[in-house]
Amino acid sequence: MFHDGGRIVFGPDGMLYAGTGDATEGPLAQNRTSLAGKILRMTPDGEPAPGNPFPGSLVYSYGHRNVQGLAFDSQGRLWAAEHGKDRWDELNLIRPGGNYGWPLVEGRGGGGEFVQPAAQWRPAEASPSGIAIVDDVVYMAALRGRRLWQVPIRGDTAGDPVAYFTGELGRLRTVWPAPEGSLWLMTSNRDGRGEPRQGDDRIVRVELN
Repeated sequence: MFHDGGRIVFGPDGMLYAGTGDATEGPLAQNRTSLAGKILRMTPDGEPAPGNPFPGSLVYSYGHRNVQGLAFDSQGRLWAAEHGKDRWDELNLIRPGGNYGWPLVEGRGGGGEFVQPAAQWRPAEASPSGIAIVDDVVYMAALRGRRLWQVPIRGDTAGDPVAYFTGELGRLRTVWPAPEGSLWLMTSNRDGRGEPRQGDDRIVRVELN
């Protein structure tokens, strides 16, 4: 409940991207001098990456509440899954320098000042964690929602989400592409919020259709 984000991934440009939470202080997400509530882009040594939208700064995008998943599509574009508060969780296409609205707006809204989510869910259906992208389809693990969301990328937005494994595996912490063209799912039922089952926690291999 500390909103620390914590997801990291290397991009196709060789730079390291890190999602941070707002540390439970929402206004920090709008403060570009703070690293809270941001997606950061840096060199492997931790320095601000060349070409960042705000010179000399690690900040790549801002206005985030709690970034939980990061993945790149076939065009090298970054997508992020994010916990909302009470109303909406989000899947966002990340634009350099983009303001994603928190805490001024949650989910879609706020007009042209903010980048709008590509998709959104009620927290009971999502509370997203890790994401993976395979053949320009986003696979999003859901904690509270206890399912895997499949979301096709449609240009700059997203197609209709489809849910799989609803309630079958419990809380899903992350998803990752497996080398042979399948997915690995990681459960999170022993984190104090789930209901552990025999064999939990585990990694499950899923074939893609």
